[in-house]
Amino acid sequence: MQSTKSHRVAILGLMLESNRFAPVITEEDYLKRVYLAGGEILEDLHSSDPKLPTEIRGFAAGMDERGPWELVPILVGLVEAGGPLDHGFFLSALDEIRTRLRAAGPLDAVYVSNHGAMITTENSDPDGEILAAVREVVGPDVPVVATLDLHGNVSERMVRMADVIVAYQTNPHVDMLARGQDAAAALHEMFAGMKPDVAFIRMPIVPPTVTLLTEVGPYADLMNFGQSLVRGDIVNVSILGGFAYSDTPKNGLAIIVTARQANGSAKAVAERIARRAWDEHLRFVPKLTSLADAVDHVAAVCANPTLPAIALADVADNPGGGGNGNTMWILEALHERGVRDVIIGVVNDPSLAAEAARLGEGARFRAVFNRSGADSFSRRFEADARVVSIRDGDCVGRRGFYAGRRMNLGLSVLLDLNGISVVVISIRTQCADPIFLEMMGLDIAAARAVVVKSRGHFRAGFDEFFGHDQVIEVDAPGLTSPALQRFDFRNIPRPAFPLDPDAQWSLAKA
Repeated sequence: MQSTKSHRVAILGLMLESNRFAPVITEEDYLKRVYLAGGEILEDLHSSDPKLPTEIRGFAAGMDERGPWELVPILVGLVEAGGPLDHGFFLSALDEIRTRLRAAGPLDAVYVSNHGAMITTENSDPDGEILAAVREVVGPDVPVVATLDLHGNVSERMVRMADVIVAYQTNPHVDMLARGQDAAAALHEMFAGMKPDVAFIRMPIVPPTVTLLTEVGPYADLMNFGQSLVRGDIVNVSILGGFAYSDTPKNGLAIIVTARQANGSAKAVAERIARRAWDEHLRFVPKLTSLADAVDHVAAVCANPTLPAIALADVADNPGGGGNGNTMWILEALHERGVRDVIIGVVNDPSLAAEAARLGEGARFRAVFNRSGADSFSRRFEADARVVSIRDGDCVGRRGFYAGRRMNLGLSVLLDLNGISVVVISIRTQCADPIFLEMMGLDIAAARAVVVKSRGHFRAGFDEFFGHDQVIEVDAPGLTSPALQRFDFRNIPRPAFPLDPDAQWSLAKA
């Protein structure tokens, strides 16, 4: 149903997935990726290949479908997952959000596009702070709707400050457009008089990231069960697996159910999902392949062309989870083994990329990776190399997570290390889209093995080359290792499964 009133809706967001063990994220990181305010947001939104979060595009499209409205642009920031956000910059951005909201005048609603797993160097719930700041400016009666990544960690404050929270349902994340549209639909129901009733349950389950795929596995089954309950009075069911590496008091699988009226239906549905989650909690244990076995598999595939090609996921060094994107464990092992027709992408090493670009295409030199390591995982590795191609790193995503989104990987080079093709970039980004390799001139279909520094989003980008059974998740060291017992968690509520195998839970304790 279309509305006849032109509603004024503010749009804002500051997206970051924070890994407490990774280097601090600063203003410079946002400026390299996305940091837009006011009219810049409108300009980008209406461009052919916007940089804005996809859910904002979905929200705007959903509002457009329902009648006249005025988009009031505030501030939107988006950056690759990393460490805690510099608190001083967070306060500055939060102050700008408040100032622009106040200057916007009377608003009919606010839409917030956040990730949900941000922390700062001093605050464990900045997402809650942002929603509280919005509520402080607009008051208790103006609808506030928000979208979150399904890796968000949800606090009671976040639920209390927003009227409706809509989380992603797919992992790899390919449903952001639809979730933005869901937020717009819920907002229009509020314009028509709906007063949402929300139930929230947090479980003592902290799932490793590789167990949160939504094609197959425990999370897929739980997500499908939850969505089967969206009927009648239920507006939305959001089940957030969370992000363990944030290490916060609000960690834990979160269930948010929104109903159209306060008749107990939201609470009943949330409790059904919670019981199902605990019944299946033992399935949230990662199954990884050792580095030695993975290398053996690559060697076998390279030696026998009748075997299907494979993809190795370097899940422990995923820039999409805060990894530096530069660990050498897999590259070094494959190089030592002498395999050929292997692609490795994308390695973040600005110094190496700059040196190779200065030498020029065709140059042969001794490539030194991680000459100044970012942490104990970023160890030095060197090998003879040839510069194959040089690009500026500007591209538009072709498939999956980054599809249609303009990306900038910075100065990028393709190096040949005796049959191993290595794409080196200058702006840390996970290898979730084949365009990152193809723009360097690589033929992915001709490779016998491809190593991607990505945890799971590559599956939606590379699925035209590798089926589910052709993917190997490698157990190597790194800041995003799914082996959670290797991390010194200090803030996650304990006991929590699988960190504590004997953790117990019952609905009465929730």
